[in-house]
Amino acid sequence: MTIEISTLPNGLRVATDRLDSVESVSLGAWIGVGTRNEEAKVNGVAHLLEHMVFKGTEKRTAYDIAEEIEAVGGQLNAYTSRENTAFYAKVLKDDVPLALDTVADILQRPLFDASELKRERQVVLQELGQANDTPDDIIFDHFQETAYQNQALGRPVLGKSEIISRLSTKDLRHYMGSNYGSNSMVVCASGKIDHAEFVTLAEEQFGGLSAVVEQKLTPSIYSGGSYREERVLEQAHFLIGFEGADYLSPDYYAANVLATLFGGGMSSRLFQEIREKRGLVYTVYAFASSFMDSGLFGVYAGTGEKEAGELVPVVADMLGDLTSTITEEELVRARSQLKASILMGLESTGVRCEQLAQQLLIFNRSIPVEETVAMIEAVDVAAVQNFAQKILSSPVTLAALGPIGQLESQELLEKRFAS
Repeated sequence: MTIEISTLPNGLRVATDRLDSVESVSLGAWIGVGTRNEEAKVNGVAHLLEHMVFKGTEKRTAYDIAEEIEAVGGQLNAYTSRENTAFYAKVLKDDVPLALDTVADILQRPLFDASELKRERQVVLQELGQANDTPDDIIFDHFQETAYQNQALGRPVLGKSEIISRLSTKDLRHYMGSNYGSNSMVVCASGKIDHAEFVTLAEEQFGGLSAVVEQKLTPSIYSGGSYREERVLEQAHFLIGFEGADYLSPDYYAANVLATLFGGGMSSRLFQEIREKRGLVYTVYAFASSFMDSGLFGVYAGTGEKEAGELVPVVADMLGDLTSTITEEELVRARSQLKASILMGLESTGVRCEQLAQQLLIFNRSIPVEETVAMIEAVDVAAVQNFAQKILSSPVTLAALGPIGQLESQELLEKRFAS
Protein backbone atom coordinates (compact mmCIF):
# COMPACT_ATOMS: atom_id res chain seq x y z
CA MET A 1 0.00 0.00 0.00
CA THR A 2 1.27 3.46 -0.91
CA ILE A 3 -1.41 5.17 1.21
CA GLU A 4 -0.79 6.26 4.80
CA ILE A 5 -3.21 8.11 7.07
CA SER A 6 -2.54 9.91 10.35
CA THR A 7 -4.74 11.94 12.67
CA LEU A 8 -3.41 15.06 14.35
CA PRO A 9 -4.19 15.81 18.03
CA ASN A 10 -6.88 18.28 16.93
CA GLY A 11 -8.66 15.57 14.90
CA LEU A 12 -7.49 16.63 11.45
CA ARG A 13 -6.83 13.66 9.17
CA VAL A 14 -3.66 13.82 7.06
CA ALA A 15 -3.23 11.32 4.24
CA THR A 16 -0.61 10.66 1.59
CA ASP A 17 -0.43 8.46 -1.49
CA ARG A 18 3.22 8.04 -2.45
CA LEU A 19 4.12 7.71 -6.12
CA ASP A 20 7.87 7.49 -6.73
CA SER A 21 7.65 7.58 -10.52
CA VAL A 22 6.97 11.34 -10.58
CA GLU A 23 8.76 14.47 -9.40
CA SER A 24 5.65 16.43 -8.47
CA VAL A 25 3.11 16.47 -5.66
CA SER A 26 -0.58 17.29 -5.71
CA LEU A 27 -1.88 18.41 -2.33
CA GLY A 28 -4.73 20.25 -0.75
CA ALA A 29 -7.44 20.53 1.82
CA TRP A 30 -10.90 19.08 1.24
CA ILE A 31 -13.76 20.24 3.45
CA GLY A 32 -16.89 18.11 3.74
CA VAL A 33 -19.28 21.02 3.33
CA GLY A 34 -20.70 22.85 0.34
CA THR A 35 -23.84 24.41 -1.02
CA ARG A 36 -25.97 21.90 0.87
CA ASN A 37 -24.70 23.34 4.17
CA GLU A 38 -25.92 26.85 3.40
CA GLU A 39 -29.07 28.45 4.70
CA ALA A 40 -31.45 29.41 1.89
CA LYS A 41 -31.00 33.12 2.59
CA VAL A 42 -27.25 32.93 1.87
CA ASN A 43 -27.30 30.48 -1.05
CA GLY A 44 -24.01 30.95 -2.90
CA VAL A 45 -21.94 31.92 0.15
CA ALA A 46 -19.83 28.73 -0.02
CA HIS A 47 -18.81 29.48 -3.59
CA LEU A 48 -18.24 33.19 -2.91
CA LEU A 49 -16.04 32.24 0.05
CA GLU A 50 -13.99 29.98 -2.24
CA HIS A 51 -13.27 33.09 -4.34
CA MET A 52 -12.64 35.44 -1.45
CA VAL A 53 -9.95 33.44 0.34
CA PHE A 54 -7.70 34.13 -2.67
CA LYS A 55 -8.16 37.89 -2.26
CA GLY A 56 -5.62 38.33 0.52
CA THR A 57 -4.62 37.07 3.97
CA GLU A 58 -2.88 38.54 6.98
CA LYS A 59 0.53 37.92 5.37
CA ARG A 60 -0.19 37.68 1.63
CA THR A 61 -1.83 39.98 -0.87
CA ALA A 62 -4.00 38.56 -3.63
CA TYR A 63 -1.05 38.98 -5.99
CA ASP A 64 1.31 37.20 -3.58
CA ILE A 65 -1.03 34.20 -3.42
CA ALA A 66 -0.96 33.80 -7.19
CA GLU A 67 2.64 34.83 -7.78
CA GLU A 68 4.38 32.68 -5.15
CA ILE A 69 2.99 29.42 -6.51
CA GLU A 70 3.40 30.32 -10.15
CA ALA A 71 6.98 31.53 -9.51
CA VAL A 72 7.93 27.91 -8.83
CA GLY A 73 5.92 26.60 -11.78
CA GLY A 74 3.06 25.39 -9.63
CA GLN A 75 -0.71 25.62 -9.89
CA LEU A 76 -3.26 26.66 -7.25
CA ASN A 77 -7.00 26.28 -7.59
CA ALA A 78 -10.27 25.50 -5.80
CA TYR A 79 -13.83 24.36 -6.40
CA THR A 80 -17.17 24.22 -4.62
CA SER A 81 -19.76 21.49 -5.02
CA ARG A 82 -23.00 20.69 -3.27
CA GLU A 83 -21.37 18.58 -0.56
CA ASN A 84 -17.71 19.62 -0.41
CA THR A 85 -15.18 22.33 -1.14
CA ALA A 86 -11.55 21.89 -2.13
CA PHE A 87 -8.42 24.04 -2.21
CA TYR A 88 -5.52 22.34 -3.94
CA ALA A 89 -2.14 22.83 -5.56
CA LYS A 90 0.34 20.97 -7.72
CA VAL A 91 4.06 21.68 -7.35
CA LEU A 92 7.44 20.03 -7.64
CA LYS A 93 8.35 17.95 -4.61
CA ASP A 94 10.75 20.55 -3.16
CA ASP A 95 8.00 23.19 -3.11
CA VAL A 96 5.53 21.23 -0.97
CA PRO A 97 6.20 23.40 2.15
CA LEU A 98 5.35 26.57 0.18
CA ALA A 99 2.20 25.07 -1.31
CA LEU A 100 0.89 23.74 1.98
CA ASP A 101 1.70 27.02 3.73
CA THR A 102 -0.30 28.88 1.08
CA VAL A 103 -3.31 26.58 1.34
CA ALA A 104 -3.23 26.76 5.15
CA ASP A 105 -2.91 30.55 5.03
CA ILE A 106 -5.92 31.20 2.81
CA LEU A 107 -8.07 28.79 4.81
CA GLN A 108 -7.21 30.17 8.25
CA ARG A 109 -6.28 33.83 7.82
CA PRO A 110 -8.33 35.37 5.00
CA LEU A 111 -8.92 39.10 5.33
CA PHE A 112 -12.34 39.24 3.66
CA ASP A 113 -11.69 42.88 2.87
CA ALA A 114 -14.89 44.80 2.11
CA SER A 115 -13.49 46.49 -1.02
CA GLU A 116 -12.24 43.16 -2.35
CA LEU A 117 -15.64 41.64 -1.66
CA LYS A 118 -17.31 44.38 -3.68
CA ARG A 119 -15.08 43.59 -6.67
CA GLU A 120 -15.21 39.81 -6.34
CA ARG A 121 -18.99 39.87 -5.97
CA GLN A 122 -19.10 41.34 -9.47
CA VAL A 123 -16.80 38.58 -10.72
CA VAL A 124 -19.13 35.92 -9.34
CA LEU A 125 -22.14 37.68 -10.85
CA GLN A 126 -20.32 37.60 -14.19
CA GLU A 127 -19.68 33.88 -13.67
CA LEU A 128 -23.37 33.38 -12.94
CA GLY A 129 -24.27 35.34 -16.07
CA GLN A 130 -21.90 33.22 -18.13
CA ALA A 131 -23.48 30.04 -16.77
CA ASN A 132 -26.94 31.34 -17.63
CA ASP A 133 -25.72 31.99 -21.17
CA THR A 134 -24.44 28.40 -21.45
CA PRO A 135 -27.56 26.26 -21.86
CA ASP A 136 -25.83 22.88 -21.69
CA ASP A 137 -24.41 24.00 -18.33
CA ILE A 138 -27.30 25.78 -16.63
CA ILE A 139 -29.75 23.02 -17.60
CA PHE A 140 -28.14 20.82 -14.95
CA ASP A 141 -28.91 23.38 -12.25
CA HIS A 142 -32.55 23.46 -13.36
CA PHE A 143 -32.61 19.67 -13.35
CA GLN A 144 -31.16 19.47 -9.84
CA GLU A 145 -33.54 22.11 -8.51
CA THR A 146 -36.52 20.29 -10.03
CA ALA A 147 -35.44 16.90 -8.69
CA TYR A 148 -34.96 18.27 -5.15
CA GLN A 149 -37.50 21.05 -4.89
CA ASN A 150 -37.38 23.60 -2.06
CA GLN A 151 -34.40 22.02 -0.30
CA ALA A 152 -30.68 22.56 0.07
CA LEU A 153 -29.59 19.77 -2.28
CA GLY A 154 -31.52 21.43 -5.09
CA ARG A 155 -29.99 24.90 -4.75
CA PRO A 156 -27.43 26.07 -7.32
CA VAL A 157 -23.76 26.16 -6.32
CA LEU A 158 -23.32 29.65 -7.78
CA GLY A 159 -26.37 30.93 -5.92
CA LYS A 160 -28.85 33.51 -7.13
CA SER A 161 -27.82 36.99 -8.28
CA GLU A 162 -30.14 38.76 -5.85
CA ILE A 163 -28.57 36.86 -2.92
CA ILE A 164 -24.96 37.25 -4.12
CA SER A 165 -25.51 41.00 -4.40
CA ARG A 166 -26.21 41.32 -0.69
CA LEU A 167 -23.81 38.80 0.88
CA SER A 168 -21.50 40.46 3.39
CA THR A 169 -18.15 39.78 5.05
CA LYS A 170 -20.16 38.82 8.13
CA ASP A 171 -21.92 36.10 6.12
CA LEU A 172 -18.57 34.80 4.87
CA ARG A 173 -17.03 34.69 8.34
CA HIS A 174 -20.08 33.02 9.84
CA TYR A 175 -20.15 30.30 7.19
CA MET A 176 -16.42 29.66 7.45
CA GLY A 177 -16.41 29.70 11.25
CA SER A 178 -19.34 27.31 11.41
CA ASN A 179 -18.10 24.81 8.83
CA TYR A 180 -14.31 24.93 8.37
CA GLY A 181 -12.81 22.94 11.23
CA SER A 182 -10.31 20.19 11.95
CA ASN A 183 -13.10 17.61 12.12
CA SER A 184 -14.68 18.62 8.78
CA MET A 185 -11.46 18.76 6.80
CA VAL A 186 -8.87 16.35 5.40
CA VAL A 187 -5.43 17.31 4.13
CA CYS A 188 -4.05 15.04 1.44
CA ALA A 189 -1.05 14.74 -0.86
CA SER A 190 -0.10 12.42 -3.69
CA GLY A 191 3.16 12.08 -5.58
CA LYS A 192 6.77 12.01 -4.46
CA ILE A 193 5.95 12.65 -0.82
CA ASP A 194 7.21 11.34 2.50
CA HIS A 195 4.30 10.73 4.85
CA ALA A 196 6.06 11.56 8.12
CA GLU A 197 7.48 14.79 6.72
CA PHE A 198 4.10 15.81 5.34
CA VAL A 199 2.39 15.10 8.67
CA THR A 200 4.95 17.32 10.41
CA LEU A 201 4.26 20.11 7.91
CA ALA A 202 0.51 19.67 8.32
CA GLU A 203 0.75 19.88 12.09
CA GLU A 204 2.79 23.06 11.82
CA GLN A 205 0.25 24.62 9.46
CA PHE A 206 -3.06 23.24 10.74
CA GLY A 207 -2.30 22.16 14.31
CA GLY A 208 -4.02 25.21 15.76
CA LEU A 209 -7.24 24.66 13.82
CA SER A 210 -10.21 23.96 16.11
CA ALA A 211 -13.10 21.61 15.54
CA VAL A 212 -16.56 22.88 14.61
CA VAL A 213 -19.93 21.70 15.81
CA GLU A 214 -21.07 19.11 13.28
CA GLN A 215 -24.33 20.08 11.65
CA LYS A 216 -26.92 17.44 10.93
CA LEU A 217 -28.07 17.71 7.35
CA THR A 218 -31.77 17.71 6.62
CA PRO A 219 -32.43 14.47 4.72
CA SER A 220 -32.89 15.05 1.02
CA ILE A 221 -36.21 14.12 -0.58
CA TYR A 222 -36.29 13.42 -4.30
CA SER A 223 -39.50 14.80 -5.77
CA GLY A 224 -39.18 14.92 -9.54
CA GLY A 225 -41.21 17.24 -11.73
CA SER A 226 -40.87 19.42 -14.80
CA TYR A 227 -38.93 22.57 -15.67
CA ARG A 228 -39.49 24.07 -19.12
CA GLU A 229 -38.12 27.35 -20.40
CA GLU A 230 -38.70 28.60 -23.92
CA ARG A 231 -35.61 30.44 -25.13
CA VAL A 232 -34.41 31.50 -28.57
CA LEU A 233 -31.54 29.07 -29.19
CA GLU A 234 -30.30 26.95 -32.04
CA GLN A 235 -30.79 23.80 -29.99
CA ALA A 236 -33.19 22.46 -27.39
CA HIS A 237 -31.36 21.10 -24.36
CA PHE A 238 -33.03 18.58 -22.13
CA LEU A 239 -32.45 16.20 -19.24
CA ILE A 240 -34.62 13.26 -18.28
CA GLY A 241 -33.85 11.57 -14.98
CA PHE A 242 -34.88 9.65 -11.92
CA GLU A 243 -33.76 9.05 -8.36
CA GLY A 244 -30.48 7.14 -8.42
CA ALA A 245 -28.12 5.67 -5.83
CA ASP A 246 -26.33 7.39 -2.94
CA TYR A 247 -22.66 6.71 -2.19
CA LEU A 248 -23.43 4.04 0.40
CA SER A 249 -26.15 2.29 -1.57
CA PRO A 250 -25.65 -1.36 -2.60
CA ASP A 251 -26.75 -0.13 -6.05
CA TYR A 252 -23.89 2.38 -6.35
CA TYR A 253 -21.77 0.31 -8.72
CA ALA A 254 -24.76 -0.98 -10.65
CA ALA A 255 -25.77 2.66 -11.25
CA ASN A 256 -22.38 3.52 -12.71
CA VAL A 257 -22.27 0.39 -14.85
CA LEU A 258 -25.75 1.15 -16.19
CA ALA A 259 -24.85 4.76 -17.02
CA THR A 260 -21.78 3.57 -18.92
CA LEU A 261 -23.66 0.83 -20.73
CA PHE A 262 -26.58 3.07 -21.66
CA GLY A 263 -24.78 6.25 -22.61
CA GLY A 264 -21.11 6.24 -21.65
CA GLY A 265 -19.34 6.10 -25.00
CA MET A 266 -19.59 5.70 -28.76
CA SER A 267 -20.55 2.03 -28.42
CA SER A 268 -23.33 2.77 -25.91
CA ARG A 269 -27.00 2.26 -26.69
CA LEU A 270 -27.82 5.96 -26.68
CA PHE A 271 -24.98 7.01 -28.98
CA GLN A 272 -25.62 4.22 -31.45
CA GLU A 273 -29.39 4.62 -31.63
CA ILE A 274 -29.88 8.38 -31.17
CA ARG A 275 -26.86 9.72 -33.03
CA GLU A 276 -25.57 7.04 -35.35
CA LYS A 277 -28.85 5.46 -36.55
CA ARG A 278 -31.27 8.38 -36.27
CA GLY A 279 -28.98 11.42 -36.52
CA LEU A 280 -31.07 13.31 -33.97
CA VAL A 281 -28.25 14.80 -31.88
CA TYR A 282 -24.61 15.74 -31.75
CA THR A 283 -24.31 15.14 -28.00
CA VAL A 284 -26.15 12.56 -25.91
CA TYR A 285 -25.05 10.68 -22.81
CA ALA A 286 -26.22 9.09 -19.58
CA PHE A 287 -24.87 9.86 -16.11
CA ALA A 288 -25.10 8.65 -12.53
CA SER A 289 -24.36 11.19 -9.79
CA SER A 290 -24.34 10.36 -6.10
CA PHE A 291 -24.71 12.30 -2.85
CA MET A 292 -24.50 11.27 0.79
CA ASP A 293 -28.14 10.22 1.02
CA SER A 294 -29.50 10.31 -2.52
CA GLY A 295 -28.52 10.21 -6.16
CA LEU A 296 -29.61 10.92 -9.70
CA PHE A 297 -29.62 8.91 -12.89
CA GLY A 298 -30.27 10.81 -16.08
CA VAL A 299 -29.83 11.40 -19.78
CA TYR A 300 -28.71 14.65 -21.39
CA ALA A 301 -29.23 15.53 -25.04
CA GLY A 302 -29.12 18.62 -27.21
CA THR A 303 -31.14 18.60 -30.41
CA GLY A 304 -32.98 20.76 -32.93
CA GLU A 305 -36.50 22.07 -32.41
CA LYS A 306 -38.03 19.69 -34.95
CA GLU A 307 -36.11 16.68 -33.63
CA ALA A 308 -37.06 17.28 -29.99
CA GLY A 309 -40.52 15.83 -30.48
CA GLU A 310 -39.08 12.56 -31.75
CA LEU A 311 -36.14 12.40 -29.38
CA VAL A 312 -37.94 12.27 -26.03
CA PRO A 313 -40.24 9.31 -26.86
CA VAL A 314 -37.27 7.36 -28.25
CA VAL A 315 -35.19 7.96 -25.12
CA ALA A 316 -38.15 7.02 -22.93
CA ASP A 317 -38.63 3.76 -24.82
CA MET A 318 -34.93 2.98 -24.59
CA LEU A 319 -34.96 3.58 -20.85
CA GLY A 320 -37.88 1.20 -20.49
CA ASP A 321 -35.98 -1.49 -22.40
CA LEU A 322 -33.20 -1.46 -19.79
CA THR A 323 -35.26 -3.56 -17.39
CA SER A 324 -35.18 -6.64 -19.58
CA THR A 325 -32.84 -6.46 -22.58
CA ILE A 326 -29.31 -6.04 -21.24
CA THR A 327 -26.85 -8.53 -22.67
CA GLU A 328 -23.77 -10.06 -21.08
CA GLU A 329 -21.64 -8.71 -23.93
CA GLU A 330 -22.52 -5.05 -23.35
CA LEU A 331 -22.27 -5.52 -19.59
CA VAL A 332 -18.70 -6.81 -19.92
CA ARG A 333 -17.85 -3.88 -22.18
CA ALA A 334 -19.30 -1.35 -19.70
CA ARG A 335 -17.44 -2.89 -16.78
CA SER A 336 -14.20 -2.75 -18.77
CA GLN A 337 -14.75 0.92 -19.57
CA LEU A 338 -15.30 1.74 -15.91
CA LYS A 339 -12.28 -0.22 -14.73
CA ALA A 340 -10.03 1.32 -17.39
CA SER A 341 -11.18 4.82 -16.45
CA ILE A 342 -10.36 4.21 -12.80
CA LEU A 343 -6.99 2.59 -13.44
CA MET A 344 -5.91 5.21 -15.98
CA GLY A 345 -6.87 7.92 -13.52
CA LEU A 346 -4.33 6.53 -11.06
CA GLU A 347 -1.58 7.79 -13.38
CA SER A 348 -2.44 11.34 -12.25
CA THR A 349 -1.31 12.63 -8.85
CA GLY A 350 -4.23 15.06 -8.87
CA VAL A 351 -6.76 12.30 -9.37
CA ARG A 352 -5.13 10.12 -6.71
CA CYS A 353 -5.09 12.98 -4.21
CA GLU A 354 -8.71 13.96 -4.75
CA GLN A 355 -9.86 10.35 -4.76
CA LEU A 356 -8.19 9.73 -1.41
CA ALA A 357 -9.70 12.88 0.10
CA GLN A 358 -13.19 12.05 -1.15
CA GLN A 359 -12.99 8.50 0.17
CA LEU A 360 -12.04 9.75 3.62
CA LEU A 361 -14.87 12.30 3.65
CA ILE A 362 -17.51 9.90 2.35
CA PHE A 363 -16.48 6.47 3.64
CA ASN A 364 -14.08 7.39 6.47
CA ARG A 365 -11.45 5.11 4.97
CA SER A 366 -9.23 4.62 1.97
CA ILE A 367 -10.65 2.09 -0.48
CA PRO A 368 -8.05 -0.09 -2.23
CA VAL A 369 -8.38 -0.04 -6.00
CA GLU A 370 -8.58 -3.83 -5.96
CA GLU A 371 -11.74 -3.57 -3.86
CA THR A 372 -13.29 -1.10 -6.29
CA VAL A 373 -12.48 -3.29 -9.28
CA ALA A 374 -13.95 -6.32 -7.50
CA MET A 375 -17.18 -4.43 -6.80
CA ILE A 376 -17.47 -3.48 -10.47
CA GLU A 377 -16.78 -7.06 -11.55
CA ALA A 378 -19.51 -8.28 -9.19
CA VAL A 379 -22.19 -6.30 -11.04
CA ASP A 380 -24.15 -8.75 -13.16
CA VAL A 381 -27.03 -8.45 -15.62
CA ALA A 382 -29.62 -9.00 -12.90
CA ALA A 383 -28.19 -6.24 -10.72
CA VAL A 384 -28.24 -3.73 -13.56
CA GLN A 385 -31.74 -4.63 -14.70
CA ASN A 386 -33.04 -4.53 -11.13
CA PHE A 387 -31.55 -1.08 -10.66
CA ALA A 388 -33.12 0.06 -13.93
CA GLN A 389 -36.49 -1.17 -12.67
CA LYS A 390 -35.97 0.66 -9.39
CA ILE A 391 -35.14 4.04 -10.92
CA LEU A 392 -37.97 3.87 -13.44
CA SER A 393 -40.43 3.38 -10.59
CA SER A 394 -39.47 6.79 -9.16
CA PRO A 395 -41.04 10.05 -10.41
CA VAL A 396 -39.51 11.32 -13.63
CA THR A 397 -37.69 14.66 -13.71
CA LEU A 398 -37.57 16.68 -16.92
CA ALA A 399 -35.62 19.87 -17.51
CA ALA A 400 -35.86 21.46 -20.95
CA LEU A 401 -34.46 24.73 -22.27
CA GLY A 402 -34.61 26.35 -25.72
CA PRO A 403 -37.03 25.91 -28.63
CA ILE A 404 -39.09 23.21 -26.92
CA GLY A 405 -42.51 23.73 -28.47
CA GLN A 406 -42.45 20.24 -29.97
CA LEU A 407 -41.77 18.59 -26.62
CA GLU A 408 -44.59 16.42 -25.33
CA SER A 409 -46.38 17.24 -22.09
CA GLN A 410 -45.18 16.11 -18.69
CA GLU A 411 -48.39 14.12 -18.28
CA LEU A 412 -47.71 12.12 -21.43
CA LEU A 413 -44.07 11.63 -20.46
CA GLU A 414 -45.08 10.28 -17.05
CA LYS A 415 -47.53 7.88 -18.70
CA ARG A 416 -44.69 6.42 -20.77
CA PHE A 417 -42.93 5.31 -17.58
CA ALA A 418 -46.10 4.28 -15.76
CA SER A 419 -46.96 1.63 -18.32
